[in-house]
Amino acid sequence: MATEFTYDELYEDEEGGFRDSIATVDEKGKRIWLYPKKPKGAFYNKRLLATLAFLAIFISGPFIKIGGQPLLMMNIFERKFVIFGRLFLPQDFVLFGLGMITFVVFIALFTATFGRIWCGWLCPQTVFMEMIFRPIENWLEGDGRKQQKFDQKKWDFDKAWRKTLKHAIFIVFSIFIAHITMAYLIGIENVKELITSPPSEKWAGFIGLVVFTGAFYFVFAKLREQVCIAICPYGRLQGVLVNKDTVNVMYDDKRGEPRGRISKNATEEELSAQGDCIDCKLCIQVCPTGIDIRNGVQLECVNCTACIDACDDVMEKVNKPKGLIRYASLESVEKGVPFKLPIRSWAYSAVLLLLIGIETAFLMARADIETTVMRVPGQLYQKTDRGTITNLYNAQMVNKSQEEMNLKLALDGDISENWTLNVVGANEDGLINLKPEAKTEVVFFIEMPEGDVKQRSTELKLRVLDGEEEVENVKTNFFGPAK
Repeated sequence: MATEFTYDELYEDEEGGFRDSIATVDEKGKRIWLYPKKPKGAFYNKRLLATLAFLAIFISGPFIKIGGQPLLMMNIFERKFVIFGRLFLPQDFVLFGLGMITFVVFIALFTATFGRIWCGWLCPQTVFMEMIFRPIENWLEGDGRKQQKFDQKKWDFDKAWRKTLKHAIFIVFSIFIAHITMAYLIGIENVKELITSPPSEKWAGFIGLVVFTGAFYFVFAKLREQVCIAICPYGRLQGVLVNKDTVNVMYDDKRGEPRGRISKNATEEELSAQGDCIDCKLCIQVCPTGIDIRNGVQLECVNCTACIDACDDVMEKVNKPKGLIRYASLESVEKGVPFKLPIRSWAYSAVLLLLIGIETAFLMARADIETTVMRVPGQLYQKTDRGTITNLYNAQMVNKSQEEMNLKLALDGDISENWTLNVVGANEDGLINLKPEAKTEVVFFIEMPEGDVKQRSTELKLRVLDGEEEVENVKTNFFGPAK
């Protein structure tokens, strides 16, 4: 059972010092269940728009096709990855690896410059928790302290039906999110097949959906902010990448301290000596991770801006300028100057643009057909009764397109007409059939007159033809008796 505290008990200590532990665990290591107050204000309204944009992209993503391929699919089961309509197979490991390096550099650049803005605005965990599941809970059980009192009261019919309805809605949303997530893994067509087929026919897919549903329900009903605080690797990266020039949600201690309540009987001298913070603690009450932003940059802060809206509303009521809590860097707060992009961020940007350029060049040069030719291991050349020398080869041909192809392997045109290439299992025209998004193993012989063998190893160029068009060429070696 999670320990329950009021916000005053949690943050007011006898010495008035800063805490030295995370906000959601007490001294005995028990979970502190948070009851954040519902935020409202300009930033919250902007986050609502960002949520709508995210949901539109998240839900429609599996249905969007580019050149017959989905917008995004990470099919780890069949080792097929589609990014912006481009198919990547295990043979594209170099391209995929370079893309991942580019992505990691982008994360480093973005985090070092803008902190955890992603976490507060577009991260699926925050969007679903704070903009969907939490509002449902507030609607049925009350907001902040009301919800805390609701949880503490004895079970009765009112509490029973509200709790039952809340968790039923949570499960419905978890099922929906699980199906959309599965579509990003195996494709929307396979998900439709899963839905329309009995579980007995698709046990693996059915179990996958059940596991996903259970995981999402557990995260949003029980785990909640612990994902951001203790589990998410991106949250842990923040401690490494954030520096004094990083933009974060910051409390302006130069302006706010010393904090204190406004007294009607206070003299003008006392008011001028007091900071703008009136110590209302609303910034704490709205925080979904339970921190006091006035303690500085903290690992639990997800930059959700709830404290900015709460503080701006209070400043407006006490006739003081907004922005006591705002987006700023530690450097700009300490020096009282506007934020400027540091040199390190410009350097990160240059590296990122270079990597994007290299990745783009590789993508543009990427062919739909990839052929790898190797001589059969352990096989030497063979002499025939016809006075020729033959070599045996294996070829792996990968079709990365969505179209079925019939290709032909041929020797380079500059080679003597007496040299021949024969594919084992090809049709009468020598064509090799390649299924869409699949690889084909090919075995073939190259044969040449013994008199044409001038050296032990001869380099050959093979052409892969689609009709009369050359779609790829590969090199190999032909071995024969040394002269």
